[in-house]
Amino acid sequence: MGSDSAGGVGRRRLLGWGGLAAVGAATWMPLVGTGTGHAEPAGPPPDTLPGGAYDRYVARLAAEGRFSGVVLLSHRGRTVLSRSYGMADREKGIRNHEGIAVSLSSAAKPFCAVAVLRLVQEGRLKLTDTVGAHLTGFAPEIADQVTVHHMLTDTSGLRTPEQDPHRVFTSRDEVREHHERWTRQAELVAAPGTGTDGHSGANFAIPVQIVEAVTGMTYWDYVEENVFRRAGMTGSAFYTRPQWLTDEHIAHSYMTVADGGQVDAVRNLDQGSPFPYELDKNPGRAFIDYDGFATAPDLVRFARAIHDGTVLERPYGEVLTAAKVPHGPQPEGGRAASLATSVDTSFGAYLMAVAIVGGQWLWGRAGVNPGSGASWNVYPHTDWVGVVLSNSDDAPLQKILQQEAQAVTGRY
Repeated sequence: MGSDSAGGVGRRRLLGWGGLAAVGAATWMPLVGTGTGHAEPAGPPPDTLPGGAYDRYVARLAAEGRFSGVVLLSHRGRTVLSRSYGMADREKGIRNHEGIAVSLSSAAKPFCAVAVLRLVQEGRLKLTDTVGAHLTGFAPEIADQVTVHHMLTDTSGLRTPEQDPHRVFTSRDEVREHHERWTRQAELVAAPGTGTDGHSGANFAIPVQIVEAVTGMTYWDYVEENVFRRAGMTGSAFYTRPQWLTDEHIAHSYMTVADGGQVDAVRNLDQGSPFPYELDKNPGRAFIDYDGFATAPDLVRFARAIHDGTVLERPYGEVLTAAKVPHGPQPEGGRAASLATSVDTSFGAYLMAVAIVGGQWLWGRAGVNPGSGASWNVYPHTDWVGVVLSNSDDAPLQKILQQEAQAVTGRY
């Protein structure tokens, strides 16, 4: 059964359509001005409302056992639709709700881009800096040629070897030391500035290490202090495995295993995903991940904080989300399942994608891990944010996002 986590009439009345932003954000700064041809509607699109087409679609998936998690639609920082389905912890009988944090996978990568741009705006780092300007131990062609900009746009030309998916980590230090050794095994397989695999781990992991080198802090601590706290993301963090096991506000990830059943990933470290691209992966084996966990309202706060001056000065927020590299659409059901990479008018920004969908800009990021899926999308012309968080492998994430875009824009 779904729940309206607003819990009352106020939210179903749309909390004052056209009102100001909620806690954690001031006024919204759209990417473009008022001359875009997008007139402000008299009210919310009907498909975005409780009982509308999007709400009915997700409810049907949940009734069929194909969705467990949270969906949220927000306009100008005000919640229009918030629904929660299924169990966050089946063993303890804890239901999903708006305050549940879910594993983000690649949907968290823009946190790193924001961290880098904060250091750029402070004059402590340049986007043209090479890897070797801050880190040691890399092959000369990488140290001298690959820049921060290359990595943030997935145009580094780097390829990293596959990691051992069966290794179970036991401390933060062990995770950091492993990633330092692993990134030094990266190879330059294409000229820097040319498009390479957007899932090359180096394009995220090396900027993480540059943030640490420049700040003297762990990446986890820096992002929690300078992104999560600044944006008011009180339910989001880089939780450790012991916290995942005991904290009732963290959703467990239910991954499908070889016999077709589902198991709780963090309680079954001996089992992994059978899907070929996951290589028997289990996200619970990481003691702490660089992706982290977030709640749906927190992702709305983050999306708004990018452009309202909260986590970045406004020009740098525009640098983050500006279209930089055109790329073709990802195949249907692709690994990241991102809506912005599933259309022809898609572009790379900094560790995220932007696209023209339904006649307006959309930017955001999605990610999937065994047992979880996450997406946050921003429609800046009309001031909407959509979040989908799933803690089960059953969810058809890309199709849900297509329904979200249809509801917000009126076409997809």
